[in-house]
Amino acid sequence: MTGKYGFMAGAITLVLAGCGGSKAPEAEATAAAPAAAPALDLPASITINTPGLSPEGIEYDTKNNRFLVGSITQGTVFVVANDGTLTPFIQDPDLKSSVGIEVDEERNRLLVANSDAAAFGGQVPGHAKLGVYDLDSGMRIAMVDLGALGPEGAKAHFANDMTVGTDGSVYVTDSLARVVFKVDPAYTPSVFLPNGFANKKEHVLNGIVYHPSGYLLIGESVEGKILAVSESNPADMGEVTLPEPVKGVDGLVWAANGDLLVVRNDDSTRVVALRTSDDWESATIAGTGMFTGQATTGAVAGDAVYVVHPMMGDATVAPSIERVAIQ
Repeated sequence: MTGKYGFMAGAITLVLAGCGGSKAPEAEATAAAPAAAPALDLPASITINTPGLSPEGIEYDTKNNRFLVGSITQGTVFVVANDGTLTPFIQDPDLKSSVGIEVDEERNRLLVANSDAAAFGGQVPGHAKLGVYDLDSGMRIAMVDLGALGPEGAKAHFANDMTVGTDGSVYVTDSLARVVFKVDPAYTPSVFLPNGFANKKEHVLNGIVYHPSGYLLIGESVEGKILAVSESNPADMGEVTLPEPVKGVDGLVWAANGDLLVVRNDDSTRVVALRTSDDWESATIAGTGMFTGQATTGAVAGDAVYVVHPMMGDATVAPSIERVAIQ
């Protein structure tokens, strides 16, 4: 790295993931962890009694005290009760596959990465859109077509994950076009991170979070990198120095104590907590948490971390939400 974001050029890539992040740490508090959030009366696990739902994204809405999940197969966003009962919250015919979801409590909105999972099989070129909904009523505020921007040479699109900047701008990863889009507070889209990765087809960019110091952290699943990208100058990009790769990185989530939680969607079946003392020029492993089976991303509820098990590819098994202890 060549200084404080001032980055040296690096490689970026994407994976399937949702968001489910807690509030980002304060810009001045990267070395000292803030106090943990209060515990909530939530079960250790929740079985969602709807096989085939494939909830890829999860959020905990602290304003309304509820879990929200999307659905790869239905597009609908649901409220999940503690007993696994589902209540449709957003039923929008324009939602094909709801992938990453992000609660923006400050602006009272729910953000949804709108895609078509069939694009990964090559049956359709897919699409990349950002759905914006009122957090209380579920009414649609905007549907922004990101794929219409290209970039040139992109043969397919899949909006995957997103994060929100200080001014309300939304940054959305596109796994198949291999770019990051920016949607400003007026819902005007642009290509934030150009398609310099379009010829690196073995790479996958996935989870993304925003840090109030003015940069984005993005997970690259194949080589297990965490990439740091300057918000003001996306051409400046660096790689967070890690003690070991976090291959299979899918979701990125801010923990209540300021750690960055990496949900690995590979054979490791674990969450890795990363901690920094130099504003994410480097990081150490502060702990890990094990879970059973596939998980795509996570959500922080109070001081607890939950992952979602979508059970993709097996429509006979119910998906679930599981609390993971970081040790």
